[in-house]
Amino acid sequence: MIRLTAPDPARFEAWRDCLLDFAGGPVDGSGYIAGQVPEPTRDEFVRYLSARSGEEDPSVPLPPGRVRCSNRWIIEDSWEDGGPVLGFLSIRHVLNDFLLRLGGHIGYSVRPSQRRKGIASGALTAGLQEARERGIDPVLVTCEEGNLASRLTIEHRGGQYENSIEDHRRYWFGAPPWPSDVGMG
Repeated sequence: MIRLTAPDPARFEAWRDCLLDFAGGPVDGSGYIAGQVPEPTRDEFVRYLSARSGEEDPSVPLPPGRVRCSNRWIIEDSWEDGGPVLGFLSIRHVLNDFLLRLGGHIGYSVRPSQRRKGIASGALTAGLQEARERGIDPVLVTCEEGNLASRLTIEHRGGQYENSIEDHRRYWFGAPPWPSDVGMG
């Protein structure tokens, strides 16, 4: 069964192996900006853990452009027995202008070696549940126009397509009206 967990300081190797699987490609939901994923060293792991926990802690000032969010690792039941990190998922507690247009409340990615196994669907379901538990409703999830797998995952989970902006499809989970009054075409 797929579930989410907070990043675990004792699981450096699992985190490193997951990042290496992405081979420099985008790692949505990890907290890293596309094209700026550093080498997965132990020192970077310490920085990663600090940054991710700080994004969730209201007492920690946020860097410019960041919003409060809950960063999670996608795992399965074998986690306690040393299972792998299957991917990353981020739940943004609020939307700034960029996130409202292109990023959404939830961003996620599944490591390439584990794709096409239903992991993204299970992770999105768990992410939507956690977002609702945090009082986030409706929830915006986006994907790139050309990402058919993500599009089908979002639609299969019940996402309601609103529109596309700058090659990003925007889907809402929850009843309209949706907060898309930012002059989008």
